[in-house]
Amino acid sequence: MVSTRYLGRSGLKITEITYGNWLTHGSQVENDTAKACVRAALDAGITSFDTADVYANTKAETVLGEALKGERRQSLEIFTKVYWPTGPGGPNDSGLSRKHILESIDGSLQRLQTDYVDLYQAHRYDQSTPLEETMQAFADVVRSGKALYIGVSEWTADQIRAGHALAKDLGIQLISNQPQYSALWRVIEGDVVPTSAELGVSQIVWSPVAQGVLTGKYKPGEAPPPGSRATDDKGGARFIGRFLEQPDVLQRVQDLTPVADELGLSLAQLAVAWVLQNDNVAAAIIGASRPEQVTENVKASGVTIPAELLERIDSILGDAVVSDPGETARNAPPAR
Repeated sequence: MVSTRYLGRSGLKITEITYGNWLTHGSQVENDTAKACVRAALDAGITSFDTADVYANTKAETVLGEALKGERRQSLEIFTKVYWPTGPGGPNDSGLSRKHILESIDGSLQRLQTDYVDLYQAHRYDQSTPLEETMQAFADVVRSGKALYIGVSEWTADQIRAGHALAKDLGIQLISNQPQYSALWRVIEGDVVPTSAELGVSQIVWSPVAQGVLTGKYKPGEAPPPGSRATDDKGGARFIGRFLEQPDVLQRVQDLTPVADELGLSLAQLAVAWVLQNDNVAAAIIGASRPEQVTENVKASGVTIPAELLERIDSILGDAVVSDPGETARNAPPAR
């Protein structure tokens, strides 16, 4: 079964492998397949599920709600997020204004078929809304019982510190950040992780397999496999491109195979296990387009990678690793 970890400095435990449906439910895969993937996650012992209102323009939440229907709600941890445009794209259909947050939580709960979410996350930092307004709205969501805890996603260290201070003043708990993190993308290690550890904030990381690059399925000098994320015109190809454009990344990933073999893992399992070696990481989010992918990736839970193998991984990946802390701010959306 999948191991659990505490989320931040709270009493909430979540599964260290969390199922997410960013680019799949309501988009890449049919609903029946999506539901089968959720079933595989539940059967494997995953109880934590992450989504967002913007995924497939609200369809992903609907599919997840249907897939979890009939499960004991108290045995699940459901996370969703708010910020990006939803609906017809009106002037108030995005951001972290009080209006958008209070309207969005109601829509998310309806689609997810639940009275509350365990974690409600600011999907990005809103440069156009005063942080005080945002945090007051989140506090009201918590006090209304519609969310138990608050989190953020892809905030800088300074933004996390400011949000955490306001949350504390308002009597609510900001306990998590959801950044991109993998053996190839380590931009949170310099500033975000030390600040979060100090404040009692955990990371729930997305793309631990670098959009599939760390699975080894993309071979040097070969065209991407048909049906893979690199060929997906609904968003997947755009995100994976940064890794495929570097000439030697794919060969370096293939060179990790002996390390994975030594641990009895696949390359994908090694990638997921690698992010879980970071003490500030509470969970790695995995997605799936087939149920068997879930079954395989959960085998990364509970794995300990010896220090000497971590050093070998660093040596093999070398300068292919992106570690500049400034990437978090550079990738943030501008003012709305």
